Amino acid sequence: MGVVIFLFAFASVRNSGRLVSKPNIKFVGENNLFITNENVSKLLIQKFKGIKNIPKETLVLNELENALKSSPMIKKAEVYVAVNGTLTAEIEQKTPIARVSTNASYYIDDDGLYMPLSNNYSARVPLVTGYVEKSNLKNIYIVASKISKDEFLRKHVVEIRQGMDKDIYLKLRQCQFLVQLGDVAFLDKKINNLKAFYQKNLKEKTLGNYSKVNLQFDNQVVCTKI
Repeated sequence: MGVVIFLFAFASVRNSGRLVSKPNIKFVGENNLFITNENVSKLLIQKFKGIKNIPKETLVLNELENALKSSPMIKKAEVYVAVNGTLTAEIEQKTPIARVSTNASYYIDDDGLYMPLSNNYSARVPLVTGYVEKSNLKNIYIVASKISKDEFLRKHVVEIRQGMDKDIYLKLRQCQFLVQLGDVAFLDKKINNLKAFYQKNLKEKTLGNYSKVNLQFDNQVVCTKI
């Protein structure tokens, strides 16, 4: 028993004194990298002034995770050290669902939060134009979230426009008309009306006859001809 206790204590001391190797960065989820391995390593290095070749016992993993999550590109981070001293950081990036392009440019992520643009990759998501306040993205987020989850909208919507009165408009790919949603009330019903209108006029080859499609009225699609 004494020998077992001695060996366990010896192994624990030796393991705690083992030097940590260069960080191993793993990305989970999204394949397109908005933040690179070098960016993640830099965050770790800034926190510990050189993360490579320091004793394991000096690491505070929660602090490293919080340092990574301080990046506006990162949604979740988990940091752990293997027995052989390999420091691994598992990173889940934020997922952009719309790109604001007004006096400022940035993404809105799938939680409705600010996400900066990346120098490494540009997401193919609808543009957001018009009168947009970074502190008040609720309505834009509701519409963008609906678009990201709907196959028809993902395929056709290229722009979300917000007016001064907070009314929402959509611009569809290869269509001249503007879709007026108004507010976000009864959004599902409005989108269903839009789909029915689009399919009917696509079949009749009359989509090019309109300059505006208004979905604000209950159970109606009011169109303005060119």
